[in-house]
Amino acid sequence: MPRPRVHDLEALLDVAERLVASAGAETVTVRGLAAAAGVPNGTIYHAFGSLGEVLARVWLRAASAFLDLQTSLVDRASSPVEAVVAAADAPAAFAAVRPDGARMLLEVRGDRLFGPELPDELADALHAVDKRLVALLVRLARQLWDRGDGLAVEVITTCVVDLPTAFFRRDITDPLVRDRLAAAVRAVLTVPPPEKDRP
Repeated sequence: MPRPRVHDLEALLDVAERLVASAGAETVTVRGLAAAAGVPNGTIYHAFGSLGEVLARVWLRAASAFLDLQTSLVDRASSPVEAVVAAADAPAAFAAVRPDGARMLLEVRGDRLFGPELPDELADALHAVDKRLVALLVRLARQLWDRGDGLAVEVITTCVVDLPTAFFRRDITDPLVRDRLAAAVRAVLTVPPPEKDRP
């Protein structure tokens, strides 16, 4: 009969998320994570296999929760333009409920966090998260301009990825920053994408 798990793995992932958000992924070690979480080093290896897998699961968990929230905000928006504004504001909304996860997603690139050596299951799950984001960007472009080509999606990407990253890098909690971001997104959307994709 297998021994029961006595450690809360979600709590361990919470600790890892906090460490990545506060000190950077490069500072996280198995020993440091185990000490911060109050578990033996072997628990991490037994439950996850490697530090890279722990960090991948931390990233996947936060990114999935963020996309759930972002999609919910888009669904509730009153117009296509306001849907893009809501998608752009999602990092701040996420930070209100999960500050460490929001900081980690804003400041740490996923591929630098967990590296290339991942089990297929995790790599597939991370790829699925990317596909969800792309699908949302295409959906927003179609709602606005009835098109989902590269140029249309590029404008939405500017609004939903590039601008929030630039605006929220300094302070994700400042209401004035959120207002400025919303104004910038609306301004970008006044110039529609060109009619044809570049070759």
